[in-house]
Amino acid sequence: MLGQSLDAMIASHSRHTLRKVRGYYLINGVAGGIFGPYLSLLFIHNGFNSTKIGVILSVATLMGILAQPVWGQIVDRFQMTRSALLVGSLIPALLVAFYNSTWFYMVLFIGVTSSLFSVAQTPIADAYAVRTAREAQTSYSTVRIFGSFGYAVGAYTAGLFLAHISVVFLWLPRAIIGVTTALIALTLPRPTTAIEFKRSALTGMQHFLANRRFLLFLVGGFLLSATLTSYDTYFALAFHDIGGPFDWTGIAFMIASLSNIPSMLIASKLIVRLGREKTLLLAALAFCTRFAVMAWVKIPLVDVFIQVLHGASFGFFYIAAVDYVAYISPSDLQATGQSIFGMVCGGIAVMVGNLFNGILLHAGGPSLMYGVGVLAAGIAACCFFVLIVLNHRKNRQILQELH
Repeated sequence: MLGQSLDAMIASHSRHTLRKVRGYYLINGVAGGIFGPYLSLLFIHNGFNSTKIGVILSVATLMGILAQPVWGQIVDRFQMTRSALLVGSLIPALLVAFYNSTWFYMVLFIGVTSSLFSVAQTPIADAYAVRTAREAQTSYSTVRIFGSFGYAVGAYTAGLFLAHISVVFLWLPRAIIGVTTALIALTLPRPTTAIEFKRSALTGMQHFLANRRFLLFLVGGFLLSATLTSYDTYFALAFHDIGGPFDWTGIAFMIASLSNIPSMLIASKLIVRLGREKTLLLAALAFCTRFAVMAWVKIPLVDVFIQVLHGASFGFFYIAAVDYVAYISPSDLQATGQSIFGMVCGGIAVMVGNLFNGILLHAGGPSLMYGVGVLAAGIAACCFFVLIVLNHRKNRQILQELH
């Protein structure tokens, strides 16, 4: 009875915390949607070509990559989730106005500094959300959908904003919303159960690097994430290149983000029925279909509505990937595991993707950029198929040993 009462108290406390976490994801999603998709337009306005844009974003991402595992180890060792989310929201919000500079090295410096702090947000928030959702007896997808909804609202609102007001003023709502996100982070409590950290930083990293299945998963995730930058960073430019109007750009981003809401909930059910690896494979195939249409069907209206596959591609992938990392990570290495995933798929992949997709867009337009994306997503599908085969063999071996 006492154990059941304690579990009920933890679940009740976690449900209360979950409301705050959902609020954090919602407002942080608005901040990302209102500025991120249109940053390339601001850079073009300030005289930078797509190659320079790729350099700025890639170098900033590289610095974030170096910082990301450090953040994960700090949070796991000292339980500093709230502080990490606070500075990860606040510092970029305070610096965003300086993106209006026309001096290349100033913009590069701001990008690097923002990246050093913002990289802490996603993996650490995900580790916190996964744990809180489990304690509240629900799924992580019920949290993550709020980020997608917020991103949709931000992207659509920014599209309307840019139809009437210059892109140079977009920093103001981004700064206000970023500060609001930081204030919400301040209200987040510590986890209801403490986890003792018993490993050195090197041992924690080695645990993951020695896992071959995890490394194969990272290869597939890397390819999909690098491909996704052709949408996240360059869609506004590519869409404008085929004659798409600015207000339609916001609609496309809104459709993509809203498609995540049902897809992420469906992904949780697919993981239960099919497994994580098969859900990842479905995501890769959706990536192939989506970018094939964007590469070779140059009709603005089609480009807008094909973004409905964003949910089946990114939504399926992200929910299955975060769940996969949480599943294979020991309890005292949850933030570290998510940080390694974020470092590779949200860091290295974004750096490489921003650099090469910028070059591809400049050299061959949307067809070349999205066409290469189809190839990369196809290779990722092969990686996840191998994971399915390996998992099937492992399960069969376990059954044989039991008999």
